[in-house]
Amino acid sequence: MMVDKRHPRPSGQAGSAAVPLYGFQPPVGTPYGLEVSTVEDFFAQHDDWPWNPPRPGRATFHYLILVTEGELRHDVDHVTRTVAPGQWLWVRPGHAQCWHPPGAARGPFILFEPDVLRSDIARLLAPLTTHEAPAVLSPHPGDAAWLQQTALQLLDEHRALGRRPLDIHHALRRSLLESLLLRLANAPGITPTDTSAGTGRGDTYGRFVDVLELHFRELHRAADYAELLGCSVRTLSRAARDVTGKGVRELIDERRLLEARRLLGGARWDAQAVSVHLGFSDPANFGRFFRGHTGLTPAAFAAGEGRTGT
Repeated sequence: MMVDKRHPRPSGQAGSAAVPLYGFQPPVGTPYGLEVSTVEDFFAQHDDWPWNPPRPGRATFHYLILVTEGELRHDVDHVTRTVAPGQWLWVRPGHAQCWHPPGAARGPFILFEPDVLRSDIARLLAPLTTHEAPAVLSPHPGDAAWLQQTALQLLDEHRALGRRPLDIHHALRRSLLESLLLRLANAPGITPTDTSAGTGRGDTYGRFVDVLELHFRELHRAADYAELLGCSVRTLSRAARDVTGKGVRELIDERRLLEARRLLGGARWDAQAVSVHLGFSDPANFGRFFRGHTGLTPAAFAAGEGRTGT
């Protein structure tokens, strides 16, 4: 359904720290980078995979689940989230995630690639799609019924493939998805976006964030990301400073540090495994990096915050 479980694409790291990276693999005939199903169908179609035994992974796409019945447990960035009826689970590209055994959870299951969204809508949704946004969303009570109905309409339109011209079918699906997400962006904990940045640079920064989530473990230079984005380092640097006030290298280091804190804390990895996972040449270099940013050694941080989660 959403991944090729026979041939997962590795994240570029070896050993015990490796976490597979999965690409979007919709069923044959599904148009464009959007798929809609239900949690119960996903569990039924995948039998005992991937929760027996549980296996962590990362995806290059978003997946969004509305729980309408039962309770869903799911690990996001090594923290177990419990999603109750009326709540939404959002796993974003690059998040480490792991399924728990299927229970009685029911509800719409939406999977989509970042470029499904139109660029102007993607800018408005930036606070919702960013890696740091909440994994579990509880909409305002006045939005809950509308959101559920729209999700069910999106599911119905997805299943209506062949009833109308393909371009109209996809336009309807995308319109319903964008409407749903724009309304979901009103959920508590989501900070409204600042749309004052220039369109071109805003697009560049948004694309940078997407590729950073997929490659921060192995690519650590601004030039690497500029090459991936097809722009100059100067253009990328200006775009990053326009939006965040920070340089590209600083943003890369912040993302690596966030991952290190999550793995040392919530996931209880040792410093050597984290060093390999984040592409450091040796644990000593990782130790200097971590201490320089936090004032703590990796071991001291793990001892002090190992069970709090981040």
